[in-house]
Amino acid sequence: MPQEYLEVKTTTDSKDEARMLAEAIVAARLAACVQVLGPIQSTYWWNGSIEKTAEWLIIMKATSETFEALERFIREKHSYDIPEIIATPIAAGSPEYLEWIQKETGA
Repeated sequence: MPQEYLEVKTTTDSKDEARMLAEAIVAARLAACVQVLGPIQSTYWWNGSIEKTAEWLIIMKATSETFEALERFIREKHSYDIPEIIATPIAAGSPEYLEWIQKETGA
């Protein structure tokens, strides 16, 4: 089966936490690259009411082989009770970049 490449995202409510997660995820080789964007404005339901808050979006380039460990890592290190952890397959990309993701995650 060919390698599946993923773009995984989560959000945090602080720039410091986003940067800490980014560095720790790359250091653990769970993603080859982590980008932090923000602040962004999030509007969502939580505990029966609509919340609005500034958050930082974290986008990770990973593989299907590292996803389970990446998900577990995020759950263990994240400050949210229910962190957003969404993985989207990368349908296409430059072969060199995809090979780089594979090389840097050890997949």
